[in-house]
Amino acid sequence: MALMEYQILKMSPSLFILLLLTPGILCICPLQCICTERHRHVDCSGRNLTTLPSGLQENIIHLNLSYNHFTDLHNQLTQYTNLRTLDISNNRLESLPAQLPRSLWNMSAANNNIKLLEKSDTAYQWNLKYLDVSKNMLEKVVLIKNTLRSLEVLNLSSNKLWTVPTNMPSKLHIVDLSHNSLTQILPGTLINLTNLTHLYLHNNKFTFIPDQAFNQLLQLQEITLYNNRWSCDHQQNITYLLKWMMETKAHVIGTPCSSQISSLKEHSIYPTPPGFTSSLFTLSGIQTVDTINSLSMVTQSKVTKIPKQYRTKETFGATLSKDTTFTSTDKAFVPYPEDTSTEMINSHEAAAATLTIHLQDGMVTNTSLTSSTKSSPTPMTLGITSGMPNNFSEMPQQSTTLTLRREETTTM
Repeated sequence: MALMEYQILKMSPSLFILLLLTPGILCICPLQCICTERHRHVDCSGRNLTTLPSGLQENIIHLNLSYNHFTDLHNQLTQYTNLRTLDISNNRLESLPAQLPRSLWNMSAANNNIKLLEKSDTAYQWNLKYLDVSKNMLEKVVLIKNTLRSLEVLNLSSNKLWTVPTNMPSKLHIVDLSHNSLTQILPGTLINLTNLTHLYLHNNKFTFIPDQAFNQLLQLQEITLYNNRWSCDHQQNITYLLKWMMETKAHVIGTPCSSQISSLKEHSIYPTPPGFTSSLFTLSGIQTVDTINSLSMVTQSKVTKIPKQYRTKETFGATLSKDTTFTSTDKAFVPYPEDTSTEMINSHEAAAATLTIHLQDGMVTNTSLTSSTKSSPTPMTLGITSGMPNNFSEMPQQSTTLTLRREETTTM
């Protein structure tokens, strides 16, 4: 057998030379590149290349062509059907290469001159998981619905986008849209991104976020919002974003309109009529009866009109005791009863008013309230008088009664 091979080579010396000069067969690395992993990982970065180096194996897995001078790679990479990672960043490309192999998992085309991401650029990239087209000149991104089905990371930062791209794939975990000129999110744009965990929107031109835009981002862990043009003075436009930030579990970096958020938090407390100060009637947290420090009336010389929003007709049933607590479900407990006889109350009469609470089978102990602490089978009366002027005895007195029962309800 050895003799036969020797005779073949002796008869065909040109065949032996051909084998030596065929890197695809003998796994010889292109002279301009560095190859590892049996020449299947090829690094040709920073070589001032304008065309593909000759001698690339068709079975390469990783190809780095970054930091060169490529302007066009159309239809030049199609044959590498095993390619998993392609880096063509920091070149002079004006578009993504046409007919890229469908085997790609990761692709970076950052820092080129790409102005448009067309639907054909990504139409058949079913396996692509990571796509970086940052630091280009993108003004428009066209994605086809149900394409890029495996994509998890999309980086479109530092471009010239003015609208958040639509039809983004549902498996995305990270989307970076920072450093653009974004002003709007069209309805339904983010509705399918239920797996999104990180969304970067900083350094844009947003003035508001449309209603329900973030409602489906149930897995969101972090969002950046700083360096935008938020219209904090236009409450109608900014309210949705502020309320969403108060309710989300995500980490919000760069919270806009902080003073408006403080105002919203104050309004989350159930409204207390003018002159009353009590931490009992909150909608958040649990407060005990002993947290009542004072119930004071405002004394003014003019006639005071009681706002109708405090004159509720909601009913409730309760029994107060020393350990009684109220949670957010007790929002019907309003500290001002409705007076159906008149809409106007003289402030002198209001100042002399006494709030009387009938307690059944209960006991209340509070240093700021004067009452009998003996239990009785009959309802007991708790009298609260506060903010009385010096000439209280000369003013007509008025009593307001609030009855609390365990099972029955009292309409006020």
